[in-house]
Amino acid sequence: MDSMLNTLASLPWWAWIIVFLVLVAIRDIFVQKGHTISHNFPVVGHLRYWLESIGPEMRQYFVANNREELPFNRIERGWIYASAKKENNYEGFGTDRDIYAHQHIFVKNQMMAYKLPGNHPNITDPCFLPCAKIIGSYNKRKKPYRPASVINVSAMSFGSLSAAAVNAMNNGVRKSGAYQNTGEGGLAPYHKQGGDVIFHFGTGYFGVRSEDGNFSMDKMKQLVSDNPCIKAIEIKISQGAKPGKGGVLPAAKITHEISEIRGVVMGKDVLSPATHSAFNSVPELMQLIEDIAEQTGLPVGIKGAIGKLDQWEELAKLMIETGKGPDFITVDGGEGGTGAAPPSFADHVSLPWVYGFSSLYKLFKKYDLNERIVFIGSGKLGFPAKAAMAFAMGVDCINVAREAMMSIGCIQAQVCHTNRCPTGIATQSKWLQGGINVPLKSDRLSQYFKTFRKEFLEITHAAGYEHPCQFTMDDIQVNVDDNDLNRSLSSTYGYNKAVVPFSGIEELYNCSYLGGKEYMEK
Repeated sequence: MDSMLNTLASLPWWAWIIVFLVLVAIRDIFVQKGHTISHNFPVVGHLRYWLESIGPEMRQYFVANNREELPFNRIERGWIYASAKKENNYEGFGTDRDIYAHQHIFVKNQMMAYKLPGNHPNITDPCFLPCAKIIGSYNKRKKPYRPASVINVSAMSFGSLSAAAVNAMNNGVRKSGAYQNTGEGGLAPYHKQGGDVIFHFGTGYFGVRSEDGNFSMDKMKQLVSDNPCIKAIEIKISQGAKPGKGGVLPAAKITHEISEIRGVVMGKDVLSPATHSAFNSVPELMQLIEDIAEQTGLPVGIKGAIGKLDQWEELAKLMIETGKGPDFITVDGGEGGTGAAPPSFADHVSLPWVYGFSSLYKLFKKYDLNERIVFIGSGKLGFPAKAAMAFAMGVDCINVAREAMMSIGCIQAQVCHTNRCPTGIATQSKWLQGGINVPLKSDRLSQYFKTFRKEFLEITHAAGYEHPCQFTMDDIQVNVDDNDLNRSLSSTYGYNKAVVPFSGIEELYNCSYLGGKEYMEK
């Protein structure tokens, strides 16, 4: 035995590499049966799987051109990164975008831009841009809410995102006056860093879940009572990534902390049902909205991806009959988002945002209901020109998810569902999360939001308006096809946006229901 150990100890380093490779080859040929490539090409076959695993990163840096990559191309990511870091986000030598491409957006500028009067709030704060509507005003909720920012963090759960990422985002919205949507994973301690919060729940009722897995009004009342940071409640009907399919949190992502917050067991994938148990029809949904609003005093809204409109029309008719209804509607795009989903769902189920929102808005306009509702858009709208289009179509606020993730360091590795996110944002790995500097990243989210609002205001002023709520469908044109070349949004989608009551940003600044308390007190 001693002589064998001495022999092994005397082997040079390169011999150990050969031994290791021989063992891998034996394993590839004689032991494993799952991979044909590894069997037929032992050792070197592993390179194929390794290269495949880093394919997205390699393509975004070395293969794809500036405007080619999806879901966000290099120019879009670069603008977010530069804006978040307060770096130069300009480009020189003219646009490299094909401005004749299908669906390219043109914002029609006014001959003479809007000029700020001497005492205007945007002179002292060029980033101040609150929502023009008050959520819960029409239905006379006890605690109405006006978001202090037209751009906010969309529904992303603690569990899907790491503790450090949620913490950074909540601190970021606190610093920028925005709100953070909790996603359906419940309210975590990391949501309670001073930022405004929209509490969101889906079919799993995490955070307001009874022992049998159903919705608990008692827990909802207690949650709202204990957490004044919650400004509104959102009921998820469906989400853009996988409408009609329940959410999935892999067992690998479930920590003891997550199991306590969500009220689920460890070691098993958490599969949310595809449908709600708290209601089975539109009238029952309406009743739940009113019950929650009455018990909590908060505005209550719904979130959905848009497909068929028959039940949405039923909701609209019921709102006419009863004089009640949701205080806000968040429209998610079928482009998918941070939620992991089968490609068959992400690619094909529900309408893209522009088609879905225009269909729904037009339906509610037919029943003259638009003034009752605050419309929130969610679907790759975190860029000023896209936001201008969305506001022209009838949106009052926008929510961003992936754009918010990129502002705190996401590199679009597209491994959110694997628990191996290299930036620590979409993983529960303590080691990977350790790379997130929460104070720094919160500053970057805040700066992205402020830069976005500043540029959005500049585009709004160029179009001759004080606030983006004043955009009309005729202020934006899009390329349609080779025959029509380009048309206004009103011609393209067949409706005109309802006029939003607005008498000046000064009035919004002085609103007693304005959120973003710390930001506003600066």
